[in-house]
Amino acid sequence: MATLSVHTSPLDQPGAGDAGGMNVYIVEASKRLAARGIAVDIFTRATSSDLPPVVEMAPGVTVRHVSAGPFEGLGKEELPAQLCAFTAAVLREEAQHEPGYYDVVHSHYWLSGQVGWLARDRWSVPLVHTAHTLAKVKNEALADGDRPEPRARVIGEEQVVNEADRLIANTEEEARQLIRLYGADPARTLVVPPGVDLDRFAPGNRAARRAVGAPEDAVVLLFVGRIQPLKAPDVVLHAAAELVADDPALRARLRVHVVGAPSGSGLDAPEQLQKLAADLGIADVVHFFPPQPPDRLADLYRAADVTVVPSHNESFGLVALEAQACGTPVVAAAVGGLPTAVRDGISGVLVDGHDPRNYATAVRAVLARRELLSAGARRHAAQFSWDRTADALVEAYVSAAAEMARAAQPMRRMSGPLRALPGVRVAR
Repeated sequence: MATLSVHTSPLDQPGAGDAGGMNVYIVEASKRLAARGIAVDIFTRATSSDLPPVVEMAPGVTVRHVSAGPFEGLGKEELPAQLCAFTAAVLREEAQHEPGYYDVVHSHYWLSGQVGWLARDRWSVPLVHTAHTLAKVKNEALADGDRPEPRARVIGEEQVVNEADRLIANTEEEARQLIRLYGADPARTLVVPPGVDLDRFAPGNRAARRAVGAPEDAVVLLFVGRIQPLKAPDVVLHAAAELVADDPALRARLRVHVVGAPSGSGLDAPEQLQKLAADLGIADVVHFFPPQPPDRLADLYRAADVTVVPSHNESFGLVALEAQACGTPVVAAAVGGLPTAVRDGISGVLVDGHDPRNYATAVRAVLARRELLSAGARRHAAQFSWDRTADALVEAYVSAAAEMARAAQPMRRMSGPLRALPGVRVAR
């Protein structure tokens, strides 16, 4: 199968630039699909001349770097002008093989959906699309200082929604948004929740605190994500200041760990969060970490008492799920997919709005019940796995391929051990 990820590579470190939960999704889902015998070619735009054209990310999973526009200095908003070049490279790669080399196209984000739409028509294979974020939803819940998504993106998303054979929504709420805001066909809109690596993200002991330099008796709040208004890291700092103001003795024990790097409109003022900490008088308790690899990130989750996810919008919220898998309760905004990722009162607390005082109150409530919520967090996270995600994706590919085959008689015969599952190419 061909997986399209135009604007960000699955090889990029999540938490900086345009790399985030979508990158994790593509990596983990592709590995599980390959384990099921489905070869995956991931096409992404090359952002450096040093990148090799082809990288084997995992057995059965190949990343293909496509030259489309200048390697560096090209923002996501400038990429629509490079879609023609990107599409041409994808079509040329397929043309080097026998017809029918790719059985399905899975596009991620609207830019990839535009490429997938053309590939679908050229190859006569189904297009399965995952939006990950939606412009109309983001524009309904803009953070202060954030820029609205352009009309061109809205139109592009509408086109992809209209053309895709299957739309994959992370949650029931996202499916409703696709239907309400974009007129998506409910019969073609499927809910497939993301997963979490329950082996990597698992509870540990307090040794994790030593690993991240936190005292044993510290009260640790954690924020993980790209530093931009959409993710609302400022709310975490304001809430921490409220906690210290209400209980000055807490300052000696409080630590706020902020993990991530400036992204999007956050690049306009990359030091703004550090300045805010100083202005709030809590610079001494706030510790900044660059984006971390998964194993190190798991230590940061385990070391925290509470993970705070105050985003203005999240299609799902993998950070919340990873934290809970490590046994760390979550305080999260009651937006987008977070009410699915966090079970209110069982694995954490959901907060309406973005008033820091409400987040401070929620953090205190979690700290008072941390042991009980920690157990609930792990139980809740255990309901999600990448294996379940991969199985549901295979079902979506199969149903889309079967529907296309019925519409275009005679049916195309499949070969190999997955003959009963039209729409997949067997890894060799």
